[in-house]
Amino acid sequence: MLDGYSNKQVLITGGLGFIGSSLARKLVALGAKVTLVDSLIPQYGGNPFNINDILDQVLVNVCDVRDPFAIAYLLRDKDYLFNLAGQTSHLDSMADPQTDLDINAQAQLSLLEACRKVNTDLKIVFASTRQIYGKPDYLPVDEKHPIRPVDVNGINKLAGEWYHLLYNNVYGIRACALRLTNTYGPGMRVKDARQTFLGIWVRLLIEGKPIKVFGDGMQLRDFNYVDDCVDALLLAGVSDDSNGKVYNLGSNEVISLKELAGLMVSLESGGAFELIPFPPERKAIDIGDYYSDFSLINRELGWQPRIGLGDGLTRTLAYYRAYHRQYWDETS
Repeated sequence: MLDGYSNKQVLITGGLGFIGSSLARKLVALGAKVTLVDSLIPQYGGNPFNINDILDQVLVNVCDVRDPFAIAYLLRDKDYLFNLAGQTSHLDSMADPQTDLDINAQAQLSLLEACRKVNTDLKIVFASTRQIYGKPDYLPVDEKHPIRPVDVNGINKLAGEWYHLLYNNVYGIRACALRLTNTYGPGMRVKDARQTFLGIWVRLLIEGKPIKVFGDGMQLRDFNYVDDCVDALLLAGVSDDSNGKVYNLGSNEVISLKELAGLMVSLESGGAFELIPFPPERKAIDIGDYYSDFSLINRELGWQPRIGLGDGLTRTLAYYRAYHRQYWDETS
């Protein structure tokens, strides 16, 4: 199926982020002609080093998805749009809700309007989030679970997701959404916890500092290695069976945060972790246990994760041991 990307024009928003850059690498290998868009706003995770190995095989346009004129120009000749740009920090969304609204909702509507005006033939895959479900009523969480976001980020990501589905249903612009769970791997933001808490855990381990686990550490989570996430995006893009649909990603491996910290410590010589009280601002938006039912995407698109957690973490830690200077300033 993925041969369908050969010689196709593909635009990736958030293309210098870790999922976007990993997707670009796979698309280049599949023979696609790839254009990456990224604002390179410092706190949002874009990093030119993420495409260091494919720099001469992609086009890079540094602009903001909030710029409707630039986006409309870039969309004109594209066959696929992987819409990964977004503000991902839950705490930042509470501290600065207007910016989160501008990026995760307003800019998404503007982008879709540009598609309606200049290119209704492309296929769009939107990166949504499991955060929209809020605190689960039952586990594993399937796509029929009630939607109750617990923070501004979840509400705005939900709006962005539903704009895509509306434009699919009303204007015939083929679009689907993947509700990502905790995605990790080489290229993720590790300077702080804005993108994923696993990032700062990786940094602390490599710096020889203890991982800080909030509460009793018994919260359950599932994780996807970035290569598995990329495979899901590509399958959703090339299949018309996905049009107008939303799909959960997830894993067969469910682990508590305390067990996860222990696993990471076992992979990094000299590592340690400690349990600390929840900061009030994090406790207020914590959802407790969460893991996904991903049987729908498995059944309809044939996707399932292939990279086990131990293997994925081993690869991730090895990458940051080698390249940590490209991802954080040790004085910051």
